[in-house]
Amino acid sequence: MARHHVVVIGSGFGGLFATQALRRDDVEVTLIAKTTHHLFQPLLYQVATGILSEGEIAPATREVLARQRNAEVLLGEVVDIDLTAKSVTSRILDQETVTAYDSLVVAAGAGQSYFGNDHFATFAPGMKSIDDALELRGRIFGAFELAELATTPEEVARALTFVVVGAGPTGVEMAGQIAELSRRTLRRDFRRIDPTEARIILLDAMSAVLPSFGSELGGKARARLEQMGVEVRLGARVTDVDATGLQVSDATGSHRIEALTKVWAAGVQASPLTATLAAQTGAGLDRAGRIEVRPDLTLPGHPEVFVVGDMASLNGYPGVAQVAIQGGRYAAARIRERLATADSPDSSGSPDSPGGDAENASRATAYQPFVYRDKGSMATISRFSAVASIGRIRLTGFIAWIAWLAVHLVYIIGFKHRVTTLLHWAVSFLGRGRAERTVTVQQIFARNALRDLGDDYTPWLGETPAR
Repeated sequence: MARHHVVVIGSGFGGLFATQALRRDDVEVTLIAKTTHHLFQPLLYQVATGILSEGEIAPATREVLARQRNAEVLLGEVVDIDLTAKSVTSRILDQETVTAYDSLVVAAGAGQSYFGNDHFATFAPGMKSIDDALELRGRIFGAFELAELATTPEEVARALTFVVVGAGPTGVEMAGQIAELSRRTLRRDFRRIDPTEARIILLDAMSAVLPSFGSELGGKARARLEQMGVEVRLGARVTDVDATGLQVSDATGSHRIEALTKVWAAGVQASPLTATLAAQTGAGLDRAGRIEVRPDLTLPGHPEVFVVGDMASLNGYPGVAQVAIQGGRYAAARIRERLATADSPDSSGSPDSPGGDAENASRATAYQPFVYRDKGSMATISRFSAVASIGRIRLTGFIAWIAWLAVHLVYIIGFKHRVTTLLHWAVSFLGRGRAERTVTVQQIFARNALRDLGDDYTPWLGETPAR
């Protein structure tokens, strides 16, 4: 008989860790993803600011799984899931592939949310893909070059104004790194402008910096940012964005900020596959488009389908890497247990036999529900400065920064990537240099140019196009 076939959608933390957790099981695993790499998204801002190369945080998925003989990797964007036929349809360019499954793990992640203003993406790239980071690198370093060429004070000011929208961890880290770039790395590199005069503005409609960290750590993060020269504006909502600036509304009215470089780090939206699953199961969707799952991460009436990571809504768990990692491993453990139950002598049904789904649905209630074990939250502000919340422990400054380095180094995939990352950190944090300052016109314009060619090219971009 053919081995049990597990299909995993997505090569992020949830999908990759679910696949690896099944490496010793008597199953066949097919991982389908719209990119050829596994993205370590927490370090994406370091690609955007020239600290790391994209290869260090995005190893090839095939390389990561090369020694896992029961796993294969297929490139394609999943466009449909048929729960009745137990099949997944993926597409790349003009080629369509249908893959049957016995168990399904859906971990397609989330994209940037512009809160209904998807046209903002043209002028304010998000921070969800390698393409986003490379485009932002080109825009950030290119802004200083344009300022050097400017002929009026107004043009210089516009080029040297950087606006980061969103005061969560990504926004705080981006604002801090742009400030360090201008005050430290580039301060001696130009002759007509003074890079240290760059204006960095951090905007958020909320009333706090790093609200999920609590008022104490959030307050210290804000104080450190302001000490570095970052302007923090809270209670400010972006109402429009164009090529040369953005419109902001706050308690005092509506204001325009002239800025060539805008970074969007506010809001996430789950993969549109959640709508496909909700329509077939009756499960609800939350405001971020995440699908409401059962306590064991399955969907109503379909115990063979697991939804993990940023796509799943359960107990208010946050959309962070650890939730996806633990969810992926949990799904793999449940698949393993169900197969063991089906193979036991007293078993009268299996997930693959007629009537097996109902029987296994009742068995699912006997399994321990998925419980997220919070290992803490961390965010860097600048070199030698970070904040960390680990249980009841609150760390700030250098100690928190060291803890941040250690934790992130552990979760980078592959020994060679850890070594090169460590070397680049040494260059950037102990010295003044940035190893990845090369930018091209292609980085800045290619993503939007490819999008204009049509949806057939979007799987190569690692994102779903704005509609």
